[in-house]
Amino acid sequence: MNTEEFSLPRSRAANERLHELVPGGAHTYAKGDDQYPEDLAPVISHGKGAHVWDVDGNRYIEYGSGLRSVSLGHAHPRVTEAVRRELGRGGNFVRPSVMEVEAAERFLATVPTAEMVKFAKNGSDATTAAVRLARAATGRPKVAVCADHPFFSTDDWFIGTTPMSAGIPDTGLTVGFPYGDLAATEDLLTRHQDEIACLILEPATHTEPPPGYLAGLRALADRHGCVLVFDEMITGFRWSEAGAQGLYGVVPDLSTFGKALGNGFAVSALAGRRELMERGGLRDSHDRVFLLSTTHGAETHSLAAAMAVQTVYTEEGVTARLHALGERLAAGVREAAAGMGVGDHVLVRGRASNLVFATLDERGRPSQEYRTLFLRRLLAGGVLAPSFVVSSALDDTDIDRTVDVVAQACAVYRKALDAGDPTPWLGGRPVKPVFRRLA
Repeated sequence: MNTEEFSLPRSRAANERLHELVPGGAHTYAKGDDQYPEDLAPVISHGKGAHVWDVDGNRYIEYGSGLRSVSLGHAHPRVTEAVRRELGRGGNFVRPSVMEVEAAERFLATVPTAEMVKFAKNGSDATTAAVRLARAATGRPKVAVCADHPFFSTDDWFIGTTPMSAGIPDTGLTVGFPYGDLAATEDLLTRHQDEIACLILEPATHTEPPPGYLAGLRALADRHGCVLVFDEMITGFRWSEAGAQGLYGVVPDLSTFGKALGNGFAVSALAGRRELMERGGLRDSHDRVFLLSTTHGAETHSLAAAMAVQTVYTEEGVTARLHALGERLAAGVREAAAGMGVGDHVLVRGRASNLVFATLDERGRPSQEYRTLFLRRLLAGGVLAPSFVVSSALDDTDIDRTVDVVAQACAVYRKALDAGDPTPWLGGRPVKPVFRRLA
């Protein structure tokens, strides 16, 4: 594609229509066209493996597929076949399906650190259920969230802490703690003695947990009588089949899974210790907890997808493949950036299976303007990459092509740095952060 002439007229028209019909123009804010260069937000027609096609007929190598949910690639044959088998058998009944037994058994075999599991449709349902359960079990009102992690739930207890808090009363019941700092967390627990129901965090993100950190949190939670919750939406499967808890050997009281669990199909899970989970069941003598009760939470075809995903991960060594692909990509991007003289400005960060990139300005500060320039060049080169999160459907040719496109983007990046102003290369307004007070 010619970079200067690259345009998406059909996608632009579809985006305009979306905004007329759907608030925000998308059903997830992170998929909004404000996250992409102006008039260059592709509307997708279809996908296969590691590639997607937009309504303008362009093909892209795709990264971060489905907000990290499609880790096996689009329309994976073993997953789609498992779903196809269930579609003709009915999807939802007035009583539990035998599929719910089989899916629970399979999940608990994959994540042996958990003793019970309950399925839902999205991650927010699962994390909010964990918070509710922790409050009921401890009798405490407050939730301590890791302030360094970007997202936990669409529900009030978390969204009320973000700049998009309109419509949510300020309860003061959510407090924050810094990742990797046990002393600060202990100070928080001491200041709010007997008030904090749980600590909730992603066990790992763009950096590995400091040595002893997760075990230290486990000890702090035990000492202060609060529930330790791991949000494994991203780390689940990408770190290991059993999540970060399986990799690092620290067992939380509760954990939540989603994203990669269904390879794009809608399924999430709350898992944890039997003693806690039973508080939401029918065999406990305490006041009942409305844990998770969703009409579509056990849709049979989504549970079939989850079981197939777990089978593929286990039998085909998917986690190891994700790491190998990510390592190859990270090395190539760093070499390309360095070769174009922007190695200190275009940075690749994170675990190999969950790579993100940072775009820094002339003074080394994070820049939405330079991110816009970079994304614009990637799109024109046929790479759709809000992150560099890989799927196992990528191959070496895809990685090599991506690195070539990154090198071309970095050449333009160097020109902008030399000029001291990226504006001539933006093509319009810069991309925007998801969480902001005004549109």
